[in-house]
Amino acid sequence: MTAIVCHGPEDYRVSDVPRPTAGPREAVIRIASCGICASDCKCWQGAKMFWGSDTQTAYVKPPVIAGHEFYGVVEELGEGAAEHFGIRPGQRVIAEQIVPCDKCHYCRTGSYWMCEVHNIFGFQREVADGGMAEYMRLPSTARLHVIPDEMPLNDAAIIEPLSCAIHTVQRGDIQLADVVVLAGAGPIGLMMVQVLKLKTPRKIVVIDMSDERLALATQYGADLTINPTRQDARAEVMAVTGNYGCDVYIEATGSPGGVTQGLDLVRKLGRFVEFSVFGKETSADWSIIGDRKELDVRGSHLGPYCYPIAIDLLTRGLVTSDGIVTHEYDLHDWDEAIRSASSMDSIKVLLTPGSTRRGAIA
Repeated sequence: MTAIVCHGPEDYRVSDVPRPTAGPREAVIRIASCGICASDCKCWQGAKMFWGSDTQTAYVKPPVIAGHEFYGVVEELGEGAAEHFGIRPGQRVIAEQIVPCDKCHYCRTGSYWMCEVHNIFGFQREVADGGMAEYMRLPSTARLHVIPDEMPLNDAAIIEPLSCAIHTVQRGDIQLADVVVLAGAGPIGLMMVQVLKLKTPRKIVVIDMSDERLALATQYGADLTINPTRQDARAEVMAVTGNYGCDVYIEATGSPGGVTQGLDLVRKLGRFVEFSVFGKETSADWSIIGDRKELDVRGSHLGPYCYPIAIDLLTRGLVTSDGIVTHEYDLHDWDEAIRSASSMDSIKVLLTPGSTRRGAIA
């Protein structure tokens, strides 16, 4: 089969590899689509946090088939897999990004997304390869969810990032009277806007340097958008909060400036939610967190327990991929696809095996 194999920074190769087979309580799916995530782009670009100083500290352990934003159709079931997963051949399914060990303290106490072993599809192949391929094996500890037949293909393709967006918004503990500032209107940021709107806070403020993405944020429910290249973000936020600052700040830029900006914009006793994956280290004055503002700082990782919610919201039309999924490529067009995903000319780029499209979706 054809697959995108990661060998190192900027060394991802379109390769012919053996098609996987299903062992006991395992499944093989035919990939329908696999999104290119911002973390994939940073990994491809060689961000230090992915590669580390040696193979013991590296998050990525090549060679490995990349891709964690996948879904597909059940092609093969190993012995006992149908009962184990509750699936049948021909169904559309999605597996969560993480492959829990089911043995560590976190897995045994229900916090499987923080698994100590922490294998994630597309980054380490100890358990299984990723979804940038024609077929993919799902090991027995994978967390699978069935996708309704009636769900549009592009909506199904955003279940994984939408789950991350839902978890992040939940971490913000949004209240009706809150002014929420979301920094970063990338694909997941734009999904966060839609989820935030369902929480009905007093005001949703979105900050981004792309006017096109800010226009989409407005379409999805943002009350105020700010382009910091032309507007004073601090003045704008203070103007709508009585000079106190926002109640909740969600950092989704992946830029160190998004962190320091948030510490400035959030009010005393406010909530700061960190979602982004950073390509380099960032630093801030931690006295702001404690001595000056007594902030509640929360992280957000993956989309635990959120896949059924994401599927439900998409099924009911409360969240949409329209405007977010902008480009589609075949696996053989990898070089063009990763360049597009790494640019500001796209929002969400999909790899679809056998696709006849090359580039922007009309």
